[in-house]
Amino acid sequence: MRVVLAHGASGDARSMAPWVEGLGARGIRTHAIDLPVRKAETAVDAYVAAAGLDAEPVEPVVIGGHSYGGRVASLVAAQGHPAVQGLLLLSYPLHRPGGPEWEPRTVHWPSIDVPVLLLSGTSDPFARIDLLRAALAARLPSAELVEYPKVGHGLKPVLADALDRAAAFIRGLGDHR
Repeated sequence: MRVVLAHGASGDARSMAPWVEGLGARGIRTHAIDLPVRKAETAVDAYVAAAGLDAEPVEPVVIGGHSYGGRVASLVAAQGHPAVQGLLLLSYPLHRPGGPEWEPRTVHWPSIDVPVLLLSGTSDPFARIDLLRAALAARLPSAELVEYPKVGHGLKPVLADALDRAAAFIRGLGDHR
């Protein structure tokens, strides 16, 4: 199984190098893709194309990304693409900094029918942890959430542990469909 990760709004595929290299060192074939940075809903087709999900045949894949890239990946997963076997969300951007409005960025979550792993810092200004827990309970109750105390929107301070958890999640998927 391969993994495709997309970058946050202020990055590009190169900014995902620690994840690509770290998962690769753990024996998981991973590559990063570039996305146009615009409204997430309008970048879904770009994610599908860059990830090769529109080619035939398509091998099983785990999709995901950091922040904006994870949001776009979650929208792709909600479409129910048969090749998608799991979703890896790194610092999901639940709301704008300081905003409590999590509903608009999770309205599609109930349509996600693959295993989901969220890795999030408890000090992330884009995802208040109490709101993230509430959103998961309401819309994606089977997802696994790993919380990193005192970590903000990037997971670099806990990268080794985050990579270990992501690798275990990916290995545990197999072909669940």
